[in-house]
Amino acid sequence: MAPFINDSLAEQKPTKFAPWSVEEVLQQLTVDEKVSLLAGKDFWHTRDIPRLSIPSIRLSDGPNGIRGTKFFGSVPSACLPCGTAIGATFDSDLAVQIGHLLGEEARAKGAHVVLGPTINIQRGPLGGRGFESFSEDPLLAGSLAGHYINGLKDKGIGAALKHLVCNDQEHERMAVNTIITQRALREIYLLPFMVATRLAQPAAMMTAYNKINGIHVSEDRSILRDIVRKEWQWDGLFMSDWFGTYSTSEAINAGLDLEMPGPSRWRGPALVHAVSANKVSSSELDDRVRAVLKLVKDSSKAAIPQDAPEMELNRPEDRRFLRKVAAESMVLLKNEDSILPFSPQRKVAVIGPNAKIATFCGGGSASLNAYYAVTPFKGIESLATGGVEFAQGAYGFKMLPQLGKDLTVSGKPGFTLRFFNDPPTTSTRRLLEERHLENSDIFFLDYDHPDLNPIWYAEAEGDFIAPESGVYDFGLCVQGTGRLYIDGELLVSNVENQRPGPSFLGSGTLEETGAKDLVAGQTYRLTVQWGCAKTSIRKTPGTVDFGHGGLRFGGCMRIDPQEAIEAAVRLASSVDQVVICAGLGPEWESEGDDRLSMDLPPNTDELISRVLEANPNSVIVMQSGTPVTMPWADKAKAIVHAWYGGNEVGNGISDVLFGQVNPSGKLPLTFPQRLRDNPTYLNYRSEGGRVLYGEDVYVGYRYYEQTEIPPLFAFGHGLSYTTFSLSGLEVQTQSNNDQLTVHCTLTNTGSRAGAEVIQVYVAPVSPPIKRPVKELKAFAKRFVEPGQSVGVDIPIDLLRDTSFWEEKSGRWCSHEGSYNIMVGTSSSGAHLSKPLALEKTRFWSGL
Repeated sequence: MAPFINDSLAEQKPTKFAPWSVEEVLQQLTVDEKVSLLAGKDFWHTRDIPRLSIPSIRLSDGPNGIRGTKFFGSVPSACLPCGTAIGATFDSDLAVQIGHLLGEEARAKGAHVVLGPTINIQRGPLGGRGFESFSEDPLLAGSLAGHYINGLKDKGIGAALKHLVCNDQEHERMAVNTIITQRALREIYLLPFMVATRLAQPAAMMTAYNKINGIHVSEDRSILRDIVRKEWQWDGLFMSDWFGTYSTSEAINAGLDLEMPGPSRWRGPALVHAVSANKVSSSELDDRVRAVLKLVKDSSKAAIPQDAPEMELNRPEDRRFLRKVAAESMVLLKNEDSILPFSPQRKVAVIGPNAKIATFCGGGSASLNAYYAVTPFKGIESLATGGVEFAQGAYGFKMLPQLGKDLTVSGKPGFTLRFFNDPPTTSTRRLLEERHLENSDIFFLDYDHPDLNPIWYAEAEGDFIAPESGVYDFGLCVQGTGRLYIDGELLVSNVENQRPGPSFLGSGTLEETGAKDLVAGQTYRLTVQWGCAKTSIRKTPGTVDFGHGGLRFGGCMRIDPQEAIEAAVRLASSVDQVVICAGLGPEWESEGDDRLSMDLPPNTDELISRVLEANPNSVIVMQSGTPVTMPWADKAKAIVHAWYGGNEVGNGISDVLFGQVNPSGKLPLTFPQRLRDNPTYLNYRSEGGRVLYGEDVYVGYRYYEQTEIPPLFAFGHGLSYTTFSLSGLEVQTQSNNDQLTVHCTLTNTGSRAGAEVIQVYVAPVSPPIKRPVKELKAFAKRFVEPGQSVGVDIPIDLLRDTSFWEEKSGRWCSHEGSYNIMVGTSSSGAHLSKPLALEKTRFWSGL
C-alpha cells in the first residue's frame, strides 16, 4: 500500500542539485548529451545529466486526476469530474480551485508537469475522448483552461495543454489527415489554445497525433513555430503525444522539443547522424535543448524530489471539494411540476443500469485508480431516511462487468496474478512474480521486471461463488492472446481469428464470450492464461502500439430483458419517488475508439419509457460525457445530466436530488435531437485517410442557430430550483476604447438561494462575410440569495470579440459595422440586447 500524506507535503526533500544556468549548461553539453535530452528517459520522465546537475522531471496524466507513473499497479488518486462536467460549471474561480487540488495531488505523486488540461473541440457528439474536453465553444474551453493552469501554477506545477490541434476523433487518429480551412482552424480549434496561453502561459503543449492539411502536427512548422512561437510569443516546450513523433529531422526542424515516451524511437544515433549531415543545424538542435532545459529548470523550483515516492492524499477537505464539484457540474435539464427536489423522508425507488456502479470517469488515459467511488444508489441511500428499494431494469455494459472484486483467494476478495517467461505448456516454467489484485481490467503498458523476456506470459486465478443459480456469461478481451477456463474447462478463447476492438486504447480485441450454467453457492475456479502482445499476430493499422498489452475479464448472470423491465415497472408503480439511473461509461466513451451512434445501451430506452408510463413523475439521471439520444425526453418531467462525476459522483447526485445543492450547471455542449442533426453527420471518421471539417466554423450551437435546426437542449442551458431575471443592460466604454464593460442586474425571483451563469454573446448585424448568428464572448457566475439582486460587470475586448480570421490577408479582422451585445442565461431563449457600432475596420495578429 502506498504511504499516505495527511497534513503536508513539506517533509519531501528536494534532490540536491546545484543551481545551474540554461545557457551555461547548453555550452557544456556534448552533442550526444543534447540529443539524449530530447526524448524521455522512460514512459514518464525526462533524461537527467548528473554531471551537470540537470535533474529528471516527472510528467503524469491527466486532465481529471493525477495517475502517477503506472497504468499497472498505480497508486490510488483523487478523481475529479470529467472535462465536460468541469465545463458545465462555467465557473472560472472553481477551475482555479481544481488546479489547486490537482497541484497538491501532483506533488503527492512526485509529478512536476500535469498532462492536461484537454481542450480539443467536440465538433460532433461521437468522439471517444469528447468527455475529456471542456466545451464545443473555444472561448469557454480556453478560459476555463487558463484558470485551471493558473491554479496548478499556484502550487508550483506546470501544465501541458493538449492536444495541439484538431485531435477531435479517435478513428485512425495517428494517420488521419484533417482537411480544414485556415479560418476554422483559427476561430474554433486554435482559439482555446490561444485564450489559455494569453491567460496563463502554460509550461508545455502536447502535439496531436493527426495531420493538418497533409502534415502531422508534430512536424508542422506553420503551427508550432509560425503561429505559437512567433505570433503568440510563447516560449514553453512542445512535447509529442505518446508515440506521436514520426520523424527525426522533420520534427526537430518544425520545433518539436521532446519526444515522448522514452527510450527514443527517432532521436538518439539517428539525430546525431542528422546533425553531422547538416540535416539539422546545430542552432536548431540547441533551440530544442534550450526548451527542455528551461522546463526542467522551472519545474525544479517546485522542490519535488527526483524520482519521488508516490503517495496518497485522500484528505477530508479534498473529499468535500470533490463532492462540491460533482454537484455543481450537474445540469438540471427539465423539472416540470417542480418534481425535484425530492423529500428524503419518503421512500425512493432506484432503478437502472448505472445505479449500483460508480461511473466516475471515462476510459483511456484519463481513467484513474480512484481512492474510492460512490455509486448513485449509495449516495441516495445515505440521504433517504424514508428507505430505498432497487430494481436493475436493464444492463448497460458494453463489455461484461469486471469480475475481479467478485473473486476470492483463500477468502480474500480478488485474484492471484502470476508472471512467467514461458507459456503454460512448459511444465518447468519459473514463477517471476505473484501479485494479488481486484481490478480485472489489467493494462501492462508500463509493467517491468528485471528478468522479463521480450515474450512473456501471465495467469490470473481466483474462486467465484455463484450468488444465484442460472446461466452466467464470461468474457475476455486482450491485447495479446488469452484463454479463460472455468474449473479447467475452456470457455473462452481469444487467440485465433481475433477481432479488432476498442480495448487497451484501441490496440486490443473485441470481447469474446462463453456461457455456463452455475449453481447458487457453489465455488468455481476461474483461470485466465494470457500471452503478451507479441504472441498475437493481429495488428490494427492507425493505432498506437502500447507495448506489453493487457487483458480484461468479466462476467455476470444473464437476465431476461423483459422480465427485468417488468420488475422495474412494478417497483416504480408502488412508490411516489423514482430515480432512473442510466447512461454510458468508460467502455462506451474511451480513448482509442469513437462511438458509432448516440444511442444508449440496448434496452435502456425501453426501460425508461416503460417506467415513465408506470410513474410519470420518475426522474431520469443520465450519465455520459457527451450527448446521447433521449427519445423519451418529451414524456419525462425531470432530467438531470450527471456526467462522469469523479470519486463523489453518487453523493453529488444525491445532493442535487434531495436539494442539498441547488443545481447551477449549464450545458457546455449542444445536445441534438438526433445524430443526423449534428454538424459533422456527413463528415465524421476517417475515409480514405482523411476527414473533412466541412462544417467549417459552424461548430456546436453556431451550426444549429445558422441552420435553424432545433436541438434537444441548447448550449448554455441549465435550470435551477429557483428562478432568475436579468435587467438593466448597459454597455460602458472604458478609457481604452477596446475595453467594454457589460453591466446588468441579476435578481433571484424565487424562494431558494442559487447561482446563475450570465452569458454574453456578440452578434454581427451585417458582416462582410458569412458569420455565425452569435458567439459567446464572456460569462460570469453569481450566487444570489432569494429576493436579492446583484449588479454584474463583465469585461469584453471590443477588438478581439468582434473579429474573424480574414484568410486573404492572414490576419484577424474587426470589421466596421453594427453589432448586438446580447446577454442571457443560455444560447437560446430571450436575451437582453444593446446595439454597438464600429466606425472603422482594423486588422491585428498575436494573442
